[in-house]
Amino acid sequence: MNHTAIEQRFEAYGLWRRDLAQTLSELRSWLAEQGLNQPQSDAHLDRMQEALRDDRLYLAFVAEFSRGKSELINAIFFGEQGQRILPSSAGRTTMCPTELFYESDKPASIRLLPIETRRNGAPIAEFKGFADEWQTIPLDVDDPAGMAEALRHIAEVKHVAAEEARALGLTVTDDIAKTGAAVDPKGEVEIPRWRYALINFPHPLLAEGLVILDTPGLNALGAEPELTLNTLPNAHAILFVLAADTGVTQSEIAVWRDHVAGSHKGRLVVLNKVDGLWDELKNAADVEREIARQVSETARYLGVAEDRIYPVSAQKALAAKVRGDRGLEERSGIGMLERALADELLPSKGGLVAQTAAHEFDEVETSVERVIGQRLQGLREHWGELSALNGKNMDVIEHMMGKVRADKVEFDRSMQRFHATRTIFAQQSAALYAKISLRQLDTVIAETKKNMETCLTTSGLKAAMQAFFEYARSHMDEVAEDGQQIKTLMDGVYRKFQEEHGLANIKPAAFSVMRYTREIRRLQEKHEQFMRGLSLLMTEQKAVVRGFFESAVSKVRAIYVSANRDADDWLRDMMAPMESQVREHQAQLRRRLESIKRIHQASDTLESRMAELKQVLEEIGAQHRAAHALFRRIRAQLTAAP
Repeated sequence: MNHTAIEQRFEAYGLWRRDLAQTLSELRSWLAEQGLNQPQSDAHLDRMQEALRDDRLYLAFVAEFSRGKSELINAIFFGEQGQRILPSSAGRTTMCPTELFYESDKPASIRLLPIETRRNGAPIAEFKGFADEWQTIPLDVDDPAGMAEALRHIAEVKHVAAEEARALGLTVTDDIAKTGAAVDPKGEVEIPRWRYALINFPHPLLAEGLVILDTPGLNALGAEPELTLNTLPNAHAILFVLAADTGVTQSEIAVWRDHVAGSHKGRLVVLNKVDGLWDELKNAADVEREIARQVSETARYLGVAEDRIYPVSAQKALAAKVRGDRGLEERSGIGMLERALADELLPSKGGLVAQTAAHEFDEVETSVERVIGQRLQGLREHWGELSALNGKNMDVIEHMMGKVRADKVEFDRSMQRFHATRTIFAQQSAALYAKISLRQLDTVIAETKKNMETCLTTSGLKAAMQAFFEYARSHMDEVAEDGQQIKTLMDGVYRKFQEEHGLANIKPAAFSVMRYTREIRRLQEKHEQFMRGLSLLMTEQKAVVRGFFESAVSKVRAIYVSANRDADDWLRDMMAPMESQVREHQAQLRRRLESIKRIHQASDTLESRMAELKQVLEEIGAQHRAAHALFRRIRAQLTAAP
């Protein structure tokens, strides 16, 4: 089977995640046993484990209708089933966006969301949490023919009055040559029966976390804005499917430019149906030259390198796999595409997971090193104090005890100032949270929707939405300012404790909102692009714009949720190292005072106390070396991400 390259990649990625998760569990247990676990290091380990558990890899297939994308999915992933799984025939087959995945705790099934759910404008993501909104059809994985029949539901259509179609936010036209649903002589239009399909199917690659998104054609991307606003930008790889028998159309160039090309993530172009160029009256060299010419023209139209375009015959590839015809499978070109897909999809996801985990691990390592370093420093200072007492009289010992007490009194004064600073810290934190308040955002969303309902012009709709995006972006800018004030405050606190008590002079990280503002700006640009392309009746506009706005709102709200969660983590990380150092310093002062007091009271000898300190120093040194060994092991695993 040619797609073993993909299977091997997925297997390696799954093994890497499981091995790293196991090592992190060992590290967590070891830190707890050694008394080195701190709240902040535990939080960072939690986030590492969360990143490793997020095993979903999204692969989207994007194309105009009748470009053979469903057949391509069949050829790449379902050839071993012995026949087509997704419906594939001439004309429109996939009428609604279709998501294929596998959740082992749920039975195989296809869940269908009725098209009527578009009426209230709520995004698809919202409906995923309500099982009763979907129609569920069981899938018998041991009956390929029955399963293929059940999956034909995604191609179902219905006829409704033109006004009903408009109320659902669908574009209606009297000109069959134009994009949209054409009105027939009865005043009805043909529309998809379903808005979205979720297919839970036990395939080995889907079981490893692969999620396949099959889109219903480029025109439908505009009709379901959630795809262009959220789903496609977040996909780890996109296969943009064209057909050799039609060439690159203007609408395909527009969608490539507007929805596919503008991302750093894996983007591959598939030139499908090249078997139409297999002219038996031409020799093989002439056929290859014709295919090469088509590839060159496609590359020029899309502005991509020719080696990013893969000429394929999905239909011949599927037939070859079903029949076990290796020669035909090789000629179909599917093997090169599958290898490229393996090289694009997993490195995109694996690299991102490794990068996230490495960032969190930096904080874990720093936290542990800080605790060990502070303990070693305190013990060495105490060793120096006791060494200075060797042979000294009682007055010197009393003087030393007085000095330690004075250090403790001075540290207690610093702690009083620190507690006052914490009050300011809490006030500034509250001000920051107020800027990203979800309750306030929901109020603004409700007001914007109300304004949009009363708008009678396109410019009014545009202005209402523009004001919402400006609100979201300006508040993120204010969050950045509040974050800088908090950082300046804590910089001073850390510097003061370092100068007065020798604690580590930690440089707190800034709270960056760049990715939030960039994402809001991207949504704002999509909104402007969307409004420029709007050429509908006002009755249609409101339904279409409402759908777009609901998808944009869903994304902005998700951004605010992420910002709140990241602010929680940042503020905790800002304060936690100081609290950890303060606790450790207080414990050291108590140990120093108790040690000298015992020597002063002759309840302990200087020699026995120094011998005890020496043993503790050796134990912490061994602890430090063991920590380094674990850190090196985890670093090596992070570097080896597939």
